[in-house]
Amino acid sequence: MPKKKKIGSYPNAMIVMSLTAALFLIGFCGLLVIQSKKLVSIIRQNIEVRIFLDKELTKAGEDSILNVVKIRPFVLNSADVKPIIFVSKEEAAKEFIEGTKEDFATFLGENPLRNSYRVKIHEDYFEEAKLSQIKRDLEKIPGVYEVVYQEDLADNINRNVTKIYIVLASFALVMLIIIVLLVNNTIKLAIYSQRFLIRSMQLVGATNGFIQRPYVMRGAIQGLVGGILAGIMLIALQQLAVRNVEGLAMLQEYDKIVILVAIVLSLGVLIGVSSTYQSLARYLRMALDDLY
Repeated sequence: MPKKKKIGSYPNAMIVMSLTAALFLIGFCGLLVIQSKKLVSIIRQNIEVRIFLDKELTKAGEDSILNVVKIRPFVLNSADVKPIIFVSKEEAAKEFIEGTKEDFATFLGENPLRNSYRVKIHEDYFEEAKLSQIKRDLEKIPGVYEVVYQEDLADNINRNVTKIYIVLASFALVMLIIIVLLVNNTIKLAIYSQRFLIRSMQLVGATNGFIQRPYVMRGAIQGLVGGILAGIMLIALQQLAVRNVEGLAMLQEYDKIVILVAIVLSLGVLIGVSSTYQSLARYLRMALDDLY
């Protein structure tokens, strides 16, 4: 009896281990996607369009431009970030000197810089074509000397992010295919050893549903256990990374991580049930001579 129990538990352990490993890797890909999307969102929110003003513009003129700009739909609407910041030419000169360590006023004799507004853009407009349209729109406002933004930055970021998503999605898809094939083969081996028991149950009048029920339930439990273990590993890895990597905490979106863990659990149960059902159906339809 102990020997028989050991043999029966081996396929179960292999199935759970295989599910756990593959589901963890799939969940890890999902975790990278969630955090990379948050990182890209933060980067986009910090991209600024700079509106340089005419030098002879009065304070009333500056306020008029501010009122026109702040109602534009592309301006970021956030309680955490001030969307429009006024930068005087004196502040701009100070920033320039601190950044370059060169004081241009000593040889120019004056400050050539202009007062400006720094406008943060909503990430829905973070495309080169839309930013170009924003530039043309703002430069039509009376009193605006020039509008500047980092050209091609939007397209470069979008292009690289798309490549990252494609690579992660491809990796997750490959892992999903591998896990389905691996679990299918392991379950087939486990059911193969019980093929005569299944046929005996058919001969005494048991319906297919009655025969399938305990096997499918076991497959669901195996998938659930694999999903739970993978979810625990994901959360442990995420917490370890947050504690040891500076600045990573700001990328965490815990509501999406909860959804990701739920998807991993559901995927584990789905694979366990479908693989068991598919493998079992083969033996339920098999002729008696084919069992030998």
